[in-house]
Amino acid sequence: MTRAQQHISLGLLLSSVYLSCSLGLIPLPSKIQDEVIPYLPFWVIVSFGAYLLFKLGLGVFTFNDVPDAYKELMGQIDQAKTELRAKGVSVD
Repeated sequence: MTRAQQHISLGLLLSSVYLSCSLGLIPLPSKIQDEVIPYLPFWVIVSFGAYLLFKLGLGVFTFNDVPDAYKELMGQIDQAKTELRAKGVSVD
């Protein structure tokens, strides 16, 4: 089973459970049925957004922790500059 199939299966499972809860097919206390279940999709979207922002911030925070990649990239930039100068292109 591929990763996409796993995500689709999980999404279908969760959406069917949510639909069952919101339609009242699964008996829940009325307080949960009226005050919690309608707001679950919004809560999931907000939580997923917070998770993605955390992952983005962590990636930006740890970006400078790869000095070997930095050195390799700077070497490639220097090599490209010298090749362009050899062809008569002004780089600076």
